[in-house]
Amino acid sequence: SALIPLLRRVHGALSLPLDAKMPKVVCSKTYHTPRRPFEKERLDRELKLLGEYGLRCKREVWRVQLQLAKIRKAARELLTLEEKDPKRLFEGNALLRRLVRHGILDESKMKLDYVLGLKVEDFLERRLQTQVFKLGLAKSIHHARVLIKQRHIRVGKQLVNVPSYVVRLDSQKHIDFSLKSPYGGGRAGRVKRKNANKGGADGGEEEED
Repeated sequence: SALIPLLRRVHGALSLPLDAKMPKVVCSKTYHTPRRPFEKERLDRELKLLGEYGLRCKREVWRVQLQLAKIRKAARELLTLEEKDPKRLFEGNALLRRLVRHGILDESKMKLDYVLGLKVEDFLERRLQTQVFKLGLAKSIHHARVLIKQRHIRVGKQLVNVPSYVVRLDSQKHIDFSLKSPYGGGRAGRVKRKNANKGGADGGEEEED
């Protein structure tokens, strides 16, 4: 009974009624775990994708799979409508334009039927990590991830340190080393500066001798 006045004061300070509940935070899941965790064919397929595209963990594959599942579901629902349906025309064109803009779907295949044929690899090909490797800025797909995480890569004027960043077609030609990066003509790295100073000091000592 002694707690009731205290609770009333606290709820009064929060301007909430006594029986009110705190609002729930709604967060949608970004990935779904497999239903069969030990299916050999799926495990082998995921492991191959991890090595081919330099992914950190299988969660990155599952995230792309969920994105693909949502897009295919939207395409299937639109295909059930009539061709002249306003919803199918408006939402279908918006979906196709977005996929073409990101380079996931070819411009000559702007039909909902082709969306159902998309694969996980089509999405992984558009990752910044894959594009950096294919442009020859990195020695390997894993080196590309290191360069991005260590803030050496920019897209246009924007420095990007997210390997899973989806590169648009019009931004693809603007991928380059950051202007502040040692690879892009910026200041030399800490180890290189240290070695240079060390070399200069050793040279000075030899001259004194």
